[in-house]
Amino acid sequence: MQLLARWNAAYNLTAVRDPQEMVTRHLLDSLSVLPHLHGVRVLDIGTGPGLPGIPLALARPDLTFTLLDANAKKTRFVTQAVGELGLKNVEVVQNRAENYRPVQLFDTLISRAFASIADMLTATRHLCAPHGRFLAMKGVYPEQELAAIPADYVVQAVAALTVPGLDAARHVVIITLRSA
Repeated sequence: MQLLARWNAAYNLTAVRDPQEMVTRHLLDSLSVLPHLHGVRVLDIGTGPGLPGIPLALARPDLTFTLLDANAKKTRFVTQAVGELGLKNVEVVQNRAENYRPVQLFDTLISRAFASIADMLTATRHLCAPHGRFLAMKGVYPEQELAAIPADYVVQAVAALTVPGLDAARHVVIITLRSA
């Protein structure tokens, strides 16, 4: 969080400026989805300043994380943070989700502030392993977004998330491919 606060002053990586608020709104919020990770390969779509990917990689060194973002200044920060934290289980990729072609597909694809659920699914379907899952982190219960999910996906659950110190609704939508 100190590194994020320092870089944020020059590069405007996040609208949250207060370091204590960063702990709640970024670190703890990111960690709230920890129980929902699936498999060993995780893709953080539109990672921005490494959220939720970096906190999750710190908490789960046994998993492999790819942090994907199209913005060069954000991936430069994330690369610096990964290096300073000594994270050996993280790869940083600068690319658009729809153009990214990894060698191996992902078990969990997670987005925190990437796009609508339907847009996320459309842009990233080609990145999901056959029995993988999508985790869409949202604020209030995303009723309209759920109604717009394409028919070839199944919403497995919409789980309320608890973020200590945050007085706001948080949810994760867990989605799989219908054929899976």
